[in-house]
Amino acid sequence: MANIFLSPMQPLVPTSCLYLRMDIFMETPVDQTEWILITKCLDGNPKAQQELYHRYARAMYNTCLRMCQHTADAEDALQESFVYVFRHLDSFRKESTLGAWIKRIVINHCINRLRSRRMQWDELDEPTMADVPDDHPEPEPDQWKVQAVKSAIDRLSEGYRTVLHLYLMEGYDHGEIASILQISEATSKSQYSRARQKVRELLANPDTHVH
Repeated sequence: MANIFLSPMQPLVPTSCLYLRMDIFMETPVDQTEWILITKCLDGNPKAQQELYHRYARAMYNTCLRMCQHTADAEDALQESFVYVFRHLDSFRKESTLGAWIKRIVINHCINRLRSRRMQWDELDEPTMADVPDDHPEPEPDQWKVQAVKSAIDRLSEGYRTVLHLYLMEGYDHGEIASILQISEATSKSQYSRARQKVRELLANPDTHVH
């Protein structure tokens, strides 16, 4: 496979709206044009590989940055993910969109990096009824601006933050999160509920100590 990652391209930087749930290509069905592109990639065509990379790299970088927080880790996770994508592209089927398939690979690589930093799950246990999030949660106060919410989320422990990102920003349900993180669905719901509560506490009192 050609080394497409060293090709000139615009810097991969997060957009101003980090917390939009959907990226442009994530829900685009695999049409004939994209299947032709995939076929050319499988044949080792470097231009096709570069096109596929450029089509998804920016959105996937934003996912890596949300998950890993640190730029260097995000860049490494992105590169590792696309190496995996091109090595395993022959295993892609039409069961999901190409964007969703790539995103799952990216998420898995980010999770592996977080685990290598000894992400802790010892806060987790089975939820009480109060821990399970509402189907229709109340709206947040208008004064809680995007940057304040982002800062509060960034202060959460990695376990809380990871579940919150996967559910709110990446659009996974609790069953999918449980599968990705190898935890129970009840634990995912409990972690999400507690993370959301901690964010509210931090927004109400930014000097709150996080533990």
